Amino acid sequence: MPRVDTVRVGLRVEGTVQGVGFRPFVHATASRLALSGLVANDPAGVLIEVEGPADAVARFRELLESQAPPLAVIERITTRPLPPAGEADPRFVIAASHRAAGAADHTQRTPIAPDIATCADCLRELRDPADRRHRYPFINCTNCGPRYTITRDLPYDRARTTMAGFPMCADCSAEYEDPTDRRFHAQPLCCPACGPTLRLVDASGTPVPGEPVAAAAGLLRAGRILAVKGLGGYHLAVDAGCESAAAALRARKHRADKPFAVFVPDLETAERLCELDDEARELLTGPQCPIVLAARRPPPHEAPTIAASVAPGCRELGLLLPYTPLHHLLAAELAGPAVLTSGNLADEPLAFRDDDAFARLGTLADAFLTHDRPIHRRADDSVIRVHSGRTVPVRRARGCAPAPLTLPVPAARPVLACGAELKSTFCLARGRHAVLSPHLGDLENYETLAAYTDGIADFARLYALDPALIAHDLHPEYLSTKYAHDRADATDARLVGVQHHHAHLAACLTEHQARGPVIGVAFDGLGWGIDGTLWGGEFLLADLCGFRRAGHLVPVPLPGGAAAVREPWRMAAVHLDATGSDGLAVRRRHGARWDHVRALAAAGVNSPLTSSAGRLFDAVAAVLSLRDTVRYEGQAAIELERCADPAVRDGYPVRIDCPAGGEDACRVHGADLVRAAADDVRAGTPPGTVAARFHNGVARLIADVCGRLRETTGLTTVALSGGVFQNGFLLDRTVPALERAGFRVLTHRQVPCNDGGISLGQAAVAAARDDAGDLE
Repeated sequence: MPRVDTVRVGLRVEGTVQGVGFRPFVHATASRLALSGLVANDPAGVLIEVEGPADAVARFRELLESQAPPLAVIERITTRPLPPAGEADPRFVIAASHRAAGAADHTQRTPIAPDIATCADCLRELRDPADRRHRYPFINCTNCGPRYTITRDLPYDRARTTMAGFPMCADCSAEYEDPTDRRFHAQPLCCPACGPTLRLVDASGTPVPGEPVAAAAGLLRAGRILAVKGLGGYHLAVDAGCESAAAALRARKHRADKPFAVFVPDLETAERLCELDDEARELLTGPQCPIVLAARRPPPHEAPTIAASVAPGCRELGLLLPYTPLHHLLAAELAGPAVLTSGNLADEPLAFRDDDAFARLGTLADAFLTHDRPIHRRADDSVIRVHSGRTVPVRRARGCAPAPLTLPVPAARPVLACGAELKSTFCLARGRHAVLSPHLGDLENYETLAAYTDGIADFARLYALDPALIAHDLHPEYLSTKYAHDRADATDARLVGVQHHHAHLAACLTEHQARGPVIGVAFDGLGWGIDGTLWGGEFLLADLCGFRRAGHLVPVPLPGGAAAVREPWRMAAVHLDATGSDGLAVRRRHGARWDHVRALAAAGVNSPLTSSAGRLFDAVAAVLSLRDTVRYEGQAAIELERCADPAVRDGYPVRIDCPAGGEDACRVHGADLVRAAADDVRAGTPPGTVAARFHNGVARLIADVCGRLRETTGLTTVALSGGVFQNGFLLDRTVPALERAGFRVLTHRQVPCNDGGISLGQAAVAAARDDAGDLE
């Protein structure tokens, strides 16, 4: 018979609690308190039954949250009383996972943990000649290693990962079953006797003699291009100090100017190359281990040589530290920086399956450092910019995705949000969870579209989600919009169109768990407006359900449509034409084409109107002779930011017309900024001063318009979103100006302010509109 004070309680734990050492933690905690019972995974999270004295059970419940593993994210714990089982089995055990348990009463599936960088304990073993895993490229434990990229299905158990094909040896099995071992129930557990193996082959698949890592490092030192299989796909690598190798990689990859990431062996080398603050150091060495964009150290300084073709003309470098055992081994052999960039041709998705990698990268790489552990899902490297202590996500992928985000308004019905065209992501939402896919790329070719549609199908299956609402951008020609319509036509799902800039701001609100209303400033390249023009310099009074356009840059023609995006000098022509100003050197460079573009714009031929802030930056970059044509998105604006002198504090004035009463939208004459820049260039003003005055003028016009809108609305919170706000110089001037004016300012810290965050915003809007009854 059970003791009088004995109780038994069932607990369900929801959140990111699989693949993070949660069951071993529960086992250790219960055992330490001399409690009996069990813990098991199921598709919705973790199930626990615990029995013992009432005070010990209460203490156990407290410790679940206060001492949970650092990578666990507990969202909710629910409890229910159970009849005591008595002394029949006094142990606490880890039970077999229940695939169907909870399915009837829990539609929310547990999130998959992102892949986690190699922990310090595993690194010590990797470097210890006496350890049985010395120099083993796949060492891992409960606290680190692959998760998302190897998971085939839920619940997260070895049999449902790509490690299923590697039966554990006796030594690994003993560790796996030992509650005192840090590899207790570590699903990717393996060793040289039973786990994956590494090999180095040439582009034809012929083995290269020698120990694979050492031989691979030798090839890099010899100026060769190496394909390296990582956690979520293949990288292409060269010696970062070898100009001929970097230039060859750039030519083979068809990547003209966009900088490569620089792979460094340790934080010390990173510090020698770039100026790092505490936040950058923490990101570089933390469990996510993203690429961190940081300012180069100015000369003179002693640092490893970085070839000019690695990051041409850049004041920043994208630094990446080793995050897998293989990376650590390769870095130790190289003892210096290397390029480590996505394994693909420009604009194609990342190669992650071996056969596809050899087919697509065989003409790019001279050799392949690969292995036989399958990657189930691709995940490119995350990219985060750290500027003046401010974190700006640029690409959310490996290490960050698919960790769920929390919606301010729960999705009562399942939502699929299809995202935009550039920097494509999709988002699935149900209840409080919004699962944002890793970065996929631009939906401009068949390969990326196939990756996008396959990814949606995979996530929908994995999370058992059949969308009732499909949110999409309003642009009719986006492939994501067409996918949404095709998907809705084939199902009973309801389409929910979400304006592009509203989605930007909704993503920012979601990060801050805010519903609005706010004054939203959405500055980007282009997005389809509700009036049929192309928006991009917007002041919206917005909440999650809707918005009103309260201000915008005065629209100008986009001469030649997409050609004007590729050729920023065209935007200089139309902006200067609007103010009657001369085009100076930029006009002379283009001769008769200048007048042709002006005539094209004046006639409205293939020249849709746009209020784009991004195109305004393009125009000033062309006026300064920084960039007449671009080879990747945002290149002109990036080079304009690089040019800006931070010591300059004055800015160009801008006319702002705000009609009395606040019913009509404020009109901001952005062309004034272009004319002022042209006047300064004519007067011989240094380019750094011109670029800084332009940025300062943009920051001031934002603060001015927000101040005017506060007078008519009473709103005191401003949300900043859109790709223009990746600009660190602009943020450094805008945020303080708004805060000095008494505003609370919301910026992105978890998802990109660029189009990579659009799908999250779409999901939040769809959920909020559904909750408000707008979709009945």
